[in-house]
Amino acid sequence: MAEYVLKMPDVGEGVAEAEVVEWHVKPGDPVREDMVLAAVMTDKATIEIPAPVAGTVTWIAVEVGETVAVKAPLVRIETEGSGEVVAADKMPEPEKRAAALIAEPLKTATPKVQPASAPATLSAQKPLASPAVRRRALDGGIDLRQVQGSGPAGRITHEDIDAFSGSGALEAKPAGPARKTAVEEIKITGLRRKIAEKMALSVSRIPHITYVEEVDVSDLEELRAKMNTARKPEQPKLTILPFLMQAIVKTVAEQPAMNATFDDAAGVISRYSAVHIGIATQTPAGLVVPVVRHAEARGIWDCATELARVADAARNGSAQREELSGSTITVSSLGAMGGIASTPVINHPEVAIIGVNKIVTRPVWDGSQFIPRKTMNLSSSFDHRIVDGWDAAHFIQRIKALLETPALIFIES
Repeated sequence: MAEYVLKMPDVGEGVAEAEVVEWHVKPGDPVREDMVLAAVMTDKATIEIPAPVAGTVTWIAVEVGETVAVKAPLVRIETEGSGEVVAADKMPEPEKRAAALIAEPLKTATPKVQPASAPATLSAQKPLASPAVRRRALDGGIDLRQVQGSGPAGRITHEDIDAFSGSGALEAKPAGPARKTAVEEIKITGLRRKIAEKMALSVSRIPHITYVEEVDVSDLEELRAKMNTARKPEQPKLTILPFLMQAIVKTVAEQPAMNATFDDAAGVISRYSAVHIGIATQTPAGLVVPVVRHAEARGIWDCATELARVADAARNGSAQREELSGSTITVSSLGAMGGIASTPVINHPEVAIIGVNKIVTRPVWDGSQFIPRKTMNLSSSFDHRIVDGWDAAHFIQRIKALLETPALIFIES
């Protein structure tokens, strides 16, 4: 027998370590070649690490929530033959695929579900499932120990959850209110920890100033409706965001200080001619910011197409590293849930973020009478170390003028 040591693979340029968000095995467990051993996360990308050989796990390096350095030992497997150390650049082909920033989805067999009349016996072992599946089960009140997994090594998939939910196997809830005393403690790991760290960094390092302005988007909404009616089959349905993105492009050309990042440790402001717009996007795993790169070189339809593509990639977990980093200014929109006003947190190290609130119909005085108009608020935050209040107001007023007279968006400067 020999010991096979699998090292943490190099998962991307500039990445020195990764956080272990899930172990699928424990010491003493037998493993097959290509079986997923662990899931790690770095820069909002989840990577699945498969076994390079078959054997028995004898040791794991860290617990869930802890970090492991690139090329440091991750797990040891007792196997047949002579021992060797597996480095990231010497991993067999399946492992190289898994070391990509987003692993390929696992192919699953037809889910198997225990009948409602014969509940599954709860296993003492932790069920095998991805973080997204665990979160979905938690939100749906499903005990994963009752779900029969159809994936490799009995891994539970989204299809298994769908089949279990539709089988009637969920326990009936007692009628009437009952006293509840349970306390659930959840360790903050993975993407949620990354979000927490990012928000804490932004708020602790950046003195925010927030400016709220009302925008009459009646004409813009009329134009948007006409453009959607005439759109081609391959074109996505326009939302207000592509128009806002184009307004931002025009405005930062006049006020480049807004399209910038600030390295406060070095005391250096970087102003960019390229406009890479981050779009804060809610996903099943949490908040991420996919990036529409070079918005200055795109038209309305191109912005809409690329926005839909990167947002979908972020939601389904297929976004690449470069699609989740490198933004120069960010837009935060909650759509119909946008509320009247908000105080968006700047995406560090940027200096500005534009928050979009919901569109509502309000009575507006036109000088002689009240008329119904579609309006929304822009709630935008700025780094007050770099952006003065007057400049912030001027920036938003210019965007407001473009959105209220949308023909100006299409006029070349």
